[in-house]
Amino acid sequence: MKLLRSGQLVRIGGVSRVTDPWLVEVIGAIGYDVVWLDLEHRDFGIEVVDGISRACRLAGIDLMVRVEKSGYHSPMQALEFGANGLMIPHIRSAEEAAQWVEWCRFPPVGKRGLDGAGADSHYGLDPILPYLEHANRETFLAFQIEDKEAVDQIDAIAAVPGYDMLFVGPGDLSLSYGVPMQFDHPLLEQAMVKVNEACERHGKWWATTSGSAAAAQHVVDLGARMFTAGGDHGALINGFRQSFESFREVALPDAAPGCTATAAEAGSFVRPY
Repeated sequence: MKLLRSGQLVRIGGVSRVTDPWLVEVIGAIGYDVVWLDLEHRDFGIEVVDGISRACRLAGIDLMVRVEKSGYHSPMQALEFGANGLMIPHIRSAEEAAQWVEWCRFPPVGKRGLDGAGADSHYGLDPILPYLEHANRETFLAFQIEDKEAVDQIDAIAAVPGYDMLFVGPGDLSLSYGVPMQFDHPLLEQAMVKVNEACERHGKWWATTSGSAAAAQHVVDLGARMFTAGGDHGALINGFRQSFESFREVALPDAAPGCTATAAEAGSFVRPY
């Protein structure tokens, strides 16, 4: 929040496969500003937030958790386990946005319930009234725009008070527009322009994913102030692919006996499609 308020860019490192806290420390040491932990699409649950949030605090970076879109319980636990921010997938209307503000903000902004003994209040060490004010002011709330109907209602969604950011999800949005994974399609470009204009009118920031530095620069030029700058899933796949390609040159001497077929030629792995 401090970086955004001071007009600086925010760079996100994604965590969706390796949930060991050491990786978060590394991400922070490298220089990232935010860790994005994805609970929507993975097989781990809310229990990983506690350890990752501690590592974020140690590294001095924020933790944004994309929660399951399953109701009040989902954001409550993520916040009390130490998330600095929440990402809510597939917000499609102003009414839906207002409901999540109600769940995630303390009165008078919303109707979030008070425990006051979680990581977000230093386990009860913080005085309650300053804690309530700090939580409403500094915990950022991002709503994902991933559907055509959301773009059609973007001004009404952006006008809802009590949250901070719209986060364009280009993958699902491209599916919704019928142009799967065509991230440079004019329909997606127009959608991001509409999001930027609505955010400017209503005092919100917006963000999105980016697959390259050039893509990140493009969305920043459009008005985005937060973007993804890599993640563990892609790093693992690309790292193993590059390593395998570099070791592919290792070969048996010409005179060596035995089978010379590669694994692919031997049929050791067959894709189901």
